[in-house]
Amino acid sequence: MHENTADHSVILCRSCDLAIRKRALPSGVRALCPRCHTALYDTPYCSMNGMLALCVTAFIFYFPANFFPVLEIHFLGSIRTTTVFQGAFAVFDQGYWVVGIAVFTAAVLGPGLLLMSIMSQILIAKWGLNSPFWRHILTELLKLQGLLSQLTMLEIYVISFLVSAFQLSDFADIYFGMGTFCFTMLFLVTLFLQREYSLEHMWSLLDERR
Repeated sequence: MHENTADHSVILCRSCDLAIRKRALPSGVRALCPRCHTALYDTPYCSMNGMLALCVTAFIFYFPANFFPVLEIHFLGSIRTTTVFQGAFAVFDQGYWVVGIAVFTAAVLGPGLLLMSIMSQILIAKWGLNSPFWRHILTELLKLQGLLSQLTMLEIYVISFLVSAFQLSDFADIYFGMGTFCFTMLFLVTLFLQREYSLEHMWSLLDERR
């Protein structure tokens, strides 16, 4: 038990390999290696309440982003709209199963699971760490955090909206829907959330209660 705590509280300097025990720093302060003065780590950690607020905000945008129209196409008097969710299943209908699964996972399933995981971690860290059951749940969520982060690729679809609108604009009128705005905001909020989230910091909170 003691070895796990040491693993997360001691780091090596990237330049001179000096072993240094991490300490809590005031906001805006950077830790330097005492031997070679290389920057080691900052304290950009958002407060638990701040990350929780980001999670709630992301969830507010999550459902409109996936189920509201992202593009509205006016072509020869007809109007067609599509959502991210419909787009994923349209690929399925065309027989491209692998691509459809990739689209659904990276744009719909992955972001939802990532947000649920981070929110669960925050709530457990705030209120449930005294229970062995919740500590076990938090441990499993932390182990899956890297995988969920890799599955989330919202930036690719924000770019794809812009590319699609540019390519179709020559022969049709393209309008961005509410889904485009919500999806872009979901991407930005998730980006800030992942920037403020620290897996190492969450592990240290778990170790402190053991």
